[in-house]
Amino acid sequence: MSSNKLFSPTNRVQLLLCGALLVTLTGCVGYVNGPRAGVYVAPPVVAVEDDYVYYPDYEIYYSSSRRQYAYREGNAWVSRPAPRGVSVDVLRSSRSVNMDFHDSPANHHAAVVQKYPKQSSSSGSNQGRNDNRNDGQRAQQGDNHGGNDGR
Repeated sequence: MSSNKLFSPTNRVQLLLCGALLVTLTGCVGYVNGPRAGVYVAPPVVAVEDDYVYYPDYEIYYSSSRRQYAYREGNAWVSRPAPRGVSVDVLRSSRSVNMDFHDSPANHHAAVVQKYPKQSSSSGSNQGRNDNRNDGQRAQQGDNHGGNDGR
């Protein structure tokens, strides 16, 4: 074999094309930005059950887990950070009942109203009301937004 055959014009073109192809492919591999492998861990699901206190004289529910008051406005149920038509202090000093359901008050309100009707005078004060709790129970319940009402 002579060196002339090895470097003939046809072989040079083939060699240049192969070299260009090799450089092109090698360059692409270095610049490919594909998807990164990783592990996604979903945050733990914490189910917090609602815990409602019902204020019969105002037909208002309070959820301490949500820190929201729930009540009807017309035909719709609303949930707000403050009660309507009464101050939080007046509401807390009124009769209250701890509810044992853990879903929407709208699902239970008809039965709750039958069991715990409004008292005739809703002036907002606690004078003259019999809420079936003694002073020791009230002091013990302190800041938990409600009482027991004989349950």
